Amino acid sequence: MRKRISLLAAGALVALGPAAVPAHAADPVFTLAGPAGIGLRPHPGQSGEPQKTSVKFRIVNDSTKTFDRQSTFTIDLSGLKGVADVKLAEEKGADCKLTAAAVTCTRWALWTGESTVVDLDLSATKDSKVGATADLTLTGKAEGATFTSVTTKVRVGGPDLVLERARLKAEQKPGDKQNLSIIFANEGTDPVNGVVLEMRTTHGIDLVEQYDNCSYSDDTRADQPRNAGWSTVQCLLEGEYEPGALYGVDGPLTLKAAPHAFIDGLTYAVYAAGDQPKAAKAAKDGAPAAGDQQKAAKNRGPAAGNKLAAAKQAPKASARSAQPAADLEPRNNIQKFDFATRNTADLVATGVSLKGGVGETVTADFGFRNDGPAWVAYLRSGKEVARTDIFIPAGAKVTKVPAGCTGVNADGTHRDQTLGAPRYFCSTGHVVGEKETFAYPFQLKIEKVVAGAEGSITVGEWTPEGTTGQRWDPNHANNKAAFVINAKGSGPAPTPTATTSATPAPTGSATPTATAAPSASATGTGVTANGGLASTGSSAQVIALGSAALLVVGGGLFLAFRRKAGGHA
Repeated sequence: MRKRISLLAAGALVALGPAAVPAHAADPVFTLAGPAGIGLRPHPGQSGEPQKTSVKFRIVNDSTKTFDRQSTFTIDLSGLKGVADVKLAEEKGADCKLTAAAVTCTRWALWTGESTVVDLDLSATKDSKVGATADLTLTGKAEGATFTSVTTKVRVGGPDLVLERARLKAEQKPGDKQNLSIIFANEGTDPVNGVVLEMRTTHGIDLVEQYDNCSYSDDTRADQPRNAGWSTVQCLLEGEYEPGALYGVDGPLTLKAAPHAFIDGLTYAVYAAGDQPKAAKAAKDGAPAAGDQQKAAKNRGPAAGNKLAAAKQAPKASARSAQPAADLEPRNNIQKFDFATRNTADLVATGVSLKGGVGETVTADFGFRNDGPAWVAYLRSGKEVARTDIFIPAGAKVTKVPAGCTGVNADGTHRDQTLGAPRYFCSTGHVVGEKETFAYPFQLKIEKVVAGAEGSITVGEWTPEGTTGQRWDPNHANNKAAFVINAKGSGPAPTPTATTSATPAPTGSATPTATAAPSASATGTGVTANGGLASTGSSAQVIALGSAALLVVGGGLFLAFRRKAGGHA
């Protein structure tokens, strides 16, 4: 006989259902991301052809697990009619289809972290008017997940700040000064209300003047070696900057090569006020630090009693717009420059002497110091500045190896086992401060007492076989020191094979290797660069660099300043 259930009992089950299993209680929430706004060059563009502007939409999976269900993403394009034409970029991201009405993309899984949903190329339509706007909204859906949408406002026209490249000398010597001339134009269709001038310099370059309307900060964080050692200045230049007009900063900006300068960089840029990199929290003086990488920066307040300003140099035709828009071409807002200072850095290996009996475990710090006067930072390539090459004396076996050190065979070839190796290579990473000491703490077990057993510690440039003296090191004789266990007699610990010589007069220019990756720098005093820790006994760290914004010699990778007839000298 078929069983029946009463309406009362069924109602009770329905009531219990949601309480027992809350709907979507465990569903992950994913964030969709994109720019707040973009500006399009009015048709037909400066070249006579429509100029595209790219917009990238992304998804952020902040969870620790991959979402392994199919997701669908949609952008409604109906609002772009009469405003912009759309194409899928070559690097479009997910599996996407474009129609006149919408862009639809499919993802079969969402990996942890941030990834691209779609890249679109937009250009103003033939009949579009300056000031026309439309919204692009990205939405997503998937079974078992929730997505927060994102909207990007598209606008035809906008400001376009273009920064001229200053004439600076790349070759210099410590103490040299030169003026940084800042000239920029607004080549867009809209005025800019207030401009922020940002200047970032590495550890060996100082900006002499200080102004009341500028904020000053130094990044000294040891956990961010690519940024450590950079100083940032942001100055608010008040006023309205008209389309078609050329402006020059009215006030001296003097760059000075520090005594420790060697391979250094400068980045300078202009932004519409409010569009500059996010500032860190203000210090006691209320002056904000510049750049979102400056969150833990050490801040300095302005000391001068005057303000920096910009003056119009060549008035031109002016256009007006009631609604501010994004910069039409942000890449021409910024310039970068590299300096090679004639200087030297003396690396001195540190000798070690140990005593112990059979079965004892001893600890030793192997390494070197930089007697300067220069700091050394490979700002583009990110390659290690120096390698420490350690030969272990007979009778001892390494039982603990610090990070940043690798065991090799006696001839320097690869070895699978790190512990118990006869030889070790240790890397500094890409920055060595001008008065920095590197020490790598090892533990060794004395398996056999060998009177006068001797190894060595050598510092220098990497080679497949070990090391060789750096071209900028003036005294290669002190690059090697002894490592002795149970030395004969009771004399003091051995010193390096040669004492540090007096600092020589500057020799030939040290020109940085023109490879393509920015790196950043670290201060040589008070900052341990790249995890190479010395007197603290902490382990040295190997720094693996990711991609970043490039410091480029010359202007080859940057857009030239577009001069307009009649206004640009």
